[in-house]
Amino acid sequence: MKGKRSQVQEENHIEEKVMSKNLEGSKGPPAAKPKAKKASKRPSKSNTKRPAKVGKSDESKPLSTEELIQLQETEQLYHSSLLRMQIDELLQEVRLKDKRRKSIDDFLQKISDLIEKIPKTSETDIVDQSWLPISVKVPFLQIPYQVKGKFHFLPPSSIKVVGSYLLGTCIKPEINVDVAVTMPQEILQAKDNLNQRYLRKRALYLAYIAAKLAYRKIFSSVKFAYMNSNHLKPVLLLRPHGKDEKMVTVRIHVCLPPGMFKFNRFSPNKNNVRTTWYLEDKNVTEAEGAKEPPTPHYNNTILCDLAIEQHFHHLSSCVSDFPGMKDGISLLKVWLRQRQLDKGYGSFNGFVVSMLVAYLLSRNKINKAMNGHQVLRNTLQFLASTDLTVKGITMSKSTDLSLLSIEDFHQAFEVVFVDPLGVVNLCADMTAAKYKEIQFEAKESLRVLDDANGFLLVLMVPKPFVRTFDHVFHITPVTKLQKTCKKMNLLNEMIDRGGDYVSASLPFILSVLKKGLNQRVVLLSHDLLQKPEWDIKEEPAKHKDIGSLTVGLMLTADFFSSVLVKGPAADSPEATDFKSYWGEKAELRRFQDASICEAVVWAASSLEEKRRIPEFIIKHLLHLHADLPEPDINYAGNLLDCVLAKGKKAGTGEERMVSVIQSYDDLSRKLWNLDDLPLTVTAVQGTHPALRYTDVFPPILVKPDWSFCKKVSDNKCLVPLLDKPSPAYVSPIKVICHVEGSGKWPRDKDAIKRVKAAFQIRLAELLNDQHELLCKPTATYTDVYKDGFVFRLEVAYHREPQVMKEVLTPDGMLKSRDTEESLQLELETIHRTHLTSTLHGLHQQLPAFGGTSRLAKRWISAQLLARCITEDCVDLLVAYLFLHPAPFTAPSSPQVGFLRFLNLMASYDWKNSPLVVNLNGELTDADLAEIQNDFTSSRTELPVMFIATPKDRKMSLWTKEEPTAQILQRLIILASESLITLEKQLMQSSESSDIKMIFRPPLDLYDVLIHLNPKHIPRHREAVDQPVKSFVRGLLEEDAAVKYSCFPVVDYDPVQLYLSELRESYGEFALFFYDTHGGEVIAVIWNPSSFTPQPFKLTKVNGRVIDPKSNRLLLIPNVEAILEDFKILGEGLVKSIECQSERWNI
Repeated sequence: MKGKRSQVQEENHIEEKVMSKNLEGSKGPPAAKPKAKKASKRPSKSNTKRPAKVGKSDESKPLSTEELIQLQETEQLYHSSLLRMQIDELLQEVRLKDKRRKSIDDFLQKISDLIEKIPKTSETDIVDQSWLPISVKVPFLQIPYQVKGKFHFLPPSSIKVVGSYLLGTCIKPEINVDVAVTMPQEILQAKDNLNQRYLRKRALYLAYIAAKLAYRKIFSSVKFAYMNSNHLKPVLLLRPHGKDEKMVTVRIHVCLPPGMFKFNRFSPNKNNVRTTWYLEDKNVTEAEGAKEPPTPHYNNTILCDLAIEQHFHHLSSCVSDFPGMKDGISLLKVWLRQRQLDKGYGSFNGFVVSMLVAYLLSRNKINKAMNGHQVLRNTLQFLASTDLTVKGITMSKSTDLSLLSIEDFHQAFEVVFVDPLGVVNLCADMTAAKYKEIQFEAKESLRVLDDANGFLLVLMVPKPFVRTFDHVFHITPVTKLQKTCKKMNLLNEMIDRGGDYVSASLPFILSVLKKGLNQRVVLLSHDLLQKPEWDIKEEPAKHKDIGSLTVGLMLTADFFSSVLVKGPAADSPEATDFKSYWGEKAELRRFQDASICEAVVWAASSLEEKRRIPEFIIKHLLHLHADLPEPDINYAGNLLDCVLAKGKKAGTGEERMVSVIQSYDDLSRKLWNLDDLPLTVTAVQGTHPALRYTDVFPPILVKPDWSFCKKVSDNKCLVPLLDKPSPAYVSPIKVICHVEGSGKWPRDKDAIKRVKAAFQIRLAELLNDQHELLCKPTATYTDVYKDGFVFRLEVAYHREPQVMKEVLTPDGMLKSRDTEESLQLELETIHRTHLTSTLHGLHQQLPAFGGTSRLAKRWISAQLLARCITEDCVDLLVAYLFLHPAPFTAPSSPQVGFLRFLNLMASYDWKNSPLVVNLNGELTDADLAEIQNDFTSSRTELPVMFIATPKDRKMSLWTKEEPTAQILQRLIILASESLITLEKQLMQSSESSDIKMIFRPPLDLYDVLIHLNPKHIPRHREAVDQPVKSFVRGLLEEDAAVKYSCFPVVDYDPVQLYLSELRESYGEFALFFYDTHGGEVIAVIWNPSSFTPQPFKLTKVNGRVIDPKSNRLLLIPNVEAILEDFKILGEGLVKSIECQSERWNI
């Protein structure tokens, strides 16, 4: 209570300060007493100063420093109160209720009674296990099997509940209750510290207890597991019957009696596993007389059992009068769980984090007046700033000279955190890479903890491994790591870790990769190894049962794809090490500064191949140093690139977009420098997605084959031939050409359009005359054929939207009012151009933006929903992920960006929150608050998906029409399912999984499927499942020499034209869905409201027939005739029509 009281006092003190500052201005006498109410209504004649009237000049005055401090304190008070409420709510949610504690206590008492009644057995050799019931297997990998020593079962000398349950720091949903069962000293012998003897006895003791408890009806399951996946330390898992079954697990730990062994027997530099025993080779001569290697991990495992009770008592004394510590530990456990750091071999589990908080308390980094939030913050601050891989810490305050120093521990372990006794390393099994990840996560959490929604980002958002790291790869099967141990000479590590070849080789593999990847990665870490629990009748889990070893790479965005690794000078001593490290890949190279150095150059011609350079490095190094051939490494970093590849050509089209932008830049310069234009060009701005690097399939280089088209001689154009396949789709690249204002511009909107049409014609003439560009002018745009691309120039006059808004009222007044036409023009000429240039800049800063957006659009189109959500909207959603990535960092690969896009779609609260994309960081905190307030007050009138930007704070221009509520709901469901499927595939170690699965839409929910003829699908090769054979589309090879004498067929897609006709004619009866990128099916859903019988009217006869079942004259849709019309309208294009639904009568 002390901590809470001090917190309340602190907040009251802040409130008093704010109030006192508010009252500082009034320095007159004290306020009148309450009874003088009437006097207060009359004007006062006293000398008190009246508040001065605020003049206009005062209103515009900036706030004084005092006022700013006052505002800041008020804001801090608000945030601290809100944060306290959120934390209280969370703690209430994860804490165990008192009612539930009562039933757990009863369950624990029953377990204790049952264990105490287990009868003793007669003494046998450890290897003679015939006395054990056949219903149970020893939960220990007994390799080698032969070991000296005797064993018999005696009831335990004590049974005590230890750990988080008693401390009050255990959290839901998984409540683990730890029970320490102490073996009697009579069972043990003086040399049981050697050669796994104690560990084998411990396992036999546990097995016998399991056999006796297995058939008791109070247990729903009796299983074995490894404590923190350490195979040397099995535990027994007991779960009760009833509603607590899934939540409560009692873990039985068998431990040593206090003082059984001296601590110094288990120093990290001592050996307790003999090499000759482990190798079972009596002829080993090398070991004779040689010094046995130390076994620090083995020793630490036994020390943990010796010190289990002391550790618990230490924590208990720290927590006893410190409620803030309990809250802080609970919050830290939630933080670790959300980041998947609390379970598995070498994890930063609840016990370690509790001991860390106790350490901070002993070092006065936290004090007993602090609340849970302050404990959380200070612990994260310590983790972020302290590198335990370089300078470890100890909880021991002993001055005993026999205790080892921190440096001694560092020689044996990668991460050092020594317990209060000064003997146990609490982080013995943790790798340096895992601690670096914890440190990184702590830094990232501190960065956002004070934000308005910092609580949610730090404690409520899960961070799965596959969504955190840009690339992941799996070593599978893990049995191959046995070869790695041989290659790296890791026999001593294998002996130390009881034959666990995975944990023995992991630190060495990571150090090899870290050196090779160097600056390419911000962070290199691995998934925690987790061995499954198993039934007591089964053999114990083996090392291979972890499935695969998964490693994650967080990439440096601007460097990871570099093709060069520059080494030392050829004549330097380091050159030999460089060559031995890189093997045959190392070669001598001369650089521009005339230096001759060792170097490694990776062959990569396209950006797609450059993204794979980390994969090439990893596979090469692991094959060279760890004896792991390429098939054993399943790299999941660029698996989704296949859906952006078109046809047989390599690459994902980024180079094409660079060519488009270069050509566009050149065209811009030409437009700026045109002579004889009636008005000067003031700005040239593109709006095409390719100009922001987000076009799914960039415009193709067009070199038409004349034989595929008919030439229209009068205007030098080509038109498609009926007997040939539809020509390849040529997307016009839209460019807005702003011209200067002038008094000569008319004030009438129709007259402006005519002037613009004349300007379009003049533009075409001048581009043709001065730059020999093939142009085709129309009244609204001019198509320019340049460098194999078609640019569509549209002239814009900045006052035209204003003129369109002018409306003459009946009484002759001129008023300005938004119209559909003016808003559309503003969208095209102002908003979209600004958005394109901003997103172009964003891609330059964060190169994964373009690829992520392309994957998102490809997925939406594949779900047949491309028309239901605009490209601009998708680009903004993806931009949000890059500009506001917390609690993650901005993606450096399109694959992880796409995973986060799916998560955003599936989990964002669209109903109650606007999605604010703070482009260029223009919005302040005050702006964000204003957007939220405006959104809340006008929610019912706003679109279902509301996206705000600095230039569009109230309207959500990009989602005004689409998506509808039904489409958004559909997108959420699809995104949720796709995310689960894709994450599962990326974390699986097999290459057999079909990564394109989530890009294939379910078609069973549609009523009608219109199957199309591939001959007339111009984008057929863009399909998710690319056709083995397709039609030639009338294009020559890109390197073919051709004279640009005729204009190609532009923006011609028969499917889109057919869809437009269907929607125009039958939009009231049905909704039509199609994959723009090569889909072979148009999916149709009937509109239920149109099937309601309607009164006969001549205006509604189209597509309807008189209902024969009704006595009245009612009209119902004529489905049979409508389907016939679908076929007639699409003659030549429609192959067949398939009716899937029986809901509608035909």
